[in-house]
Amino acid sequence: MRDVMKELDRWLAEGNRVALATVVTRKGSAPRDVGATLAVTDKMEVSGSVSGGCVEPAVIEEGLRAIRTGKPKLLTFGISEEQNVERIGLSCGGEIAVFVERLGDVGASLHALRNDIPLVRAVVTAAPDTQIVGQSCAVIADEIEAPCDITDDTLKAAALSQARALLAGGESHVEALTTSAGDEAQVYFDVNLPQPTLIVVGAGHISIPLSQLARVLGYHVTVIDARETFATPERLPEAQEIIVAWPDEALARIPLTPSTAVAVLTHDDKFDVPALAAALRSKAGYVGAIGSRGTREKRNRRLREAGVTDEQIARIHGPIGLDIGAQTPEEIALAILAQIVATRRQTERSASRA
Repeated sequence: MRDVMKELDRWLAEGNRVALATVVTRKGSAPRDVGATLAVTDKMEVSGSVSGGCVEPAVIEEGLRAIRTGKPKLLTFGISEEQNVERIGLSCGGEIAVFVERLGDVGASLHALRNDIPLVRAVVTAAPDTQIVGQSCAVIADEIEAPCDITDDTLKAAALSQARALLAGGESHVEALTTSAGDEAQVYFDVNLPQPTLIVVGAGHISIPLSQLARVLGYHVTVIDARETFATPERLPEAQEIIVAWPDEALARIPLTPSTAVAVLTHDDKFDVPALAAALRSKAGYVGAIGSRGTREKRNRRLREAGVTDEQIARIHGPIGLDIGAQTPEEIALAILAQIVATRRQTERSASRA
């Protein structure tokens, strides 16, 4: 729903009836990925896209039908070499499944999306018992109550359990779950996690390409440095936020979540140690620091003196970045960001298997 959140807010506030179409599976080449959404109102207002335009008319028509009848439907679009390209399908050769439903009470979900609170919505997309198709549950972090109308108790318990696990990290996907009758139901888990954040401590030469690469990958970039001459928008145009302050003081004002990566690049104990101590005591999903082996050993002693435990120190990725033989600032930035992404994806895969 994040794709069309602003429009949904307005339409629902105006009392419009709305249908939501979501790409729940994708095979091969397709214009939009799993999770892409399109919304349509009973007044024919449309927002979002599920295919870049090639199947939208059919999806919109089905959305209007869902608004009238309240009945959801799972649509499949694809094209093979044998199919006539004039038929409705994906000319790029892939296949997508799109679930179309009339939206009910999603106020709590929209609140979570507006405030960047982790949200997972589970919706039944297919089942032998057609009465439960379209039923859904939402699980939101911070113990925010959300509606759950799945009537099959076994399926409801399984869906809620998996949705809670995915709050820690995971990707949107369809999963087969068992109903009380022993049948198999297909449930789509729409995972909405906060935008990943990269906090760079130190506005040195590596921070410039690191900020640029992180922005390309969709990270919100914050750079912290107590030196005013280094921490400027002119040097760091890709940073959405630049904080001129001591790192530990700045980090105390920033929420550090599992979606946060902290890269300490100052190479100076008076900055490194307070910054690392603050990051390691937080829920930050990644903490890395630049420095040679000798520097790391000296820094670890200082961290222990500051009350940081060996278990917390073990969380530090150091030397920071994947070992790709990087030499230039740009290559070092690439190595750092690659390690951040690898750590994040590994955490998400572990959560999905939990």
